[in-house]
Amino acid sequence: MKHPIIEMKNVNFTYERQRVLEDINITIEQGSFLGLVGPNGSGKTTLLKCLLGLLKPQQGEIKLFGQPIQKFKNWHEIGFVSQKANSFNTGFPASVYEVVSSGLTSKIGLFKFMSQQDRQNVIQAIDAVGLSKFSKRNIGELSGGQQQRAFIARAIVSNPKLLILDEPTVGVDSQTVQNFYEMLVHLNRDLGITLILVTHDVGTITDKVSHVACINKHLHFHGHAKEFNILKEEEMSDFYGHSLHVLTHDHSH
Repeated sequence: MKHPIIEMKNVNFTYERQRVLEDINITIEQGSFLGLVGPNGSGKTTLLKCLLGLLKPQQGEIKLFGQPIQKFKNWHEIGFVSQKANSFNTGFPASVYEVVSSGLTSKIGLFKFMSQQDRQNVIQAIDAVGLSKFSKRNIGELSGGQQQRAFIARAIVSNPKLLILDEPTVGVDSQTVQNFYEMLVHLNRDLGITLILVTHDVGTITDKVSHVACINKHLHFHGHAKEFNILKEEEMSDFYGHSLHVLTHDHSH
């Protein structure tokens, strides 16, 4: 039986008197791949910050791995990749291997020596994101898409059970984006990592994710990707508050 990894019940968040999240009820089960979609300013990032314990909702409860978030200690079980480490200083003199290794700091402590197993984990994480031949390359020499893969490897090196990605493909070209999503499917299906992907790319992800949640202050939709695909365009426009053309990409040809 699958266990819920995340449970949010009646979660409300108000920011400077403005209600950003209202009555959010959502359960995410182990092994699922959730696409979290919604217009700009809809509360997606606020939701993530609540899940990561960075913001505290005024009402409602959040459980992670069956524990109330206030008591949750095993943060190494959750990996997080922001909107590119766009803020990352690409002139920083570190190899891909070193950047990925830095993902073990919270687990083994700063300035501690890595064990043989730690080194093996770094190599496996780099391999999982398809960067094996770049492991000695300086991070600044990689393309935007490759850098993002390196940051994902850093996030998965401590073997998290849940990986949260906040619009990781911003500024990455469309061909690279396709390969990037294929890699996420591999992490989900083959490595068993539960994924939450925040994205604007509604059409491209619906054949990759298992579930979709559509948020715009309220949770307007949460269900299987197949159900999301058959929503009428008018319903989607209601969710988003403006007209929306959902482009689904059929890769079966």
